Amino acid sequence: MEFAFDIHSIMKKLPHRYPFLLVDRIIEFEKEKRIVALKNVTINEPFFQGHFPGTPIMPGVLIVEAMGQAGGVLVNYSLPPEAQDPLIYFMGFDKVRFRKPVVPGDQLLLELKILKLRSKVVKMAGIAKVDETIVAEGQFMAAYGD
Repeated sequence: MEFAFDIHSIMKKLPHRYPFLLVDRIIEFEKEKRIVALKNVTINEPFFQGHFPGTPIMPGVLIVEAMGQAGGVLVNYSLPPEAQDPLIYFMGFDKVRFRKPVVPGDQLLLELKILKLRSKVVKMAGIAKVDETIVAEGQFMAAYGD
């Protein structure tokens, strides 16, 4: 099943708000399998004031955070309504690699797939692309629910 989520649907499933909400739109979703999300990177992002003046580059940790947020939407929309909880906590990262800088004007395409979904823990693999070029990748473990 594929469909698009707008920012309002995303905000229903994530607790993040400006300036830390790093997912603008969901363009593909397959319950319990995968998600594809977009982050439009603009010069107006607050982190560009200090990272780095004169040579703005999106911090790698924020690219990872954006992938994690997209994964959080995937997990929440995959669970039954009574099990959904917007608070999902990173537990660990593996095999994270940064391949190319992300700069203002780029559109970050975030692709996450579930590797394991168990009671209260999920493991996902993700890649971030600009155009067709991979700019970051990694595996993520997160805890959800109370």
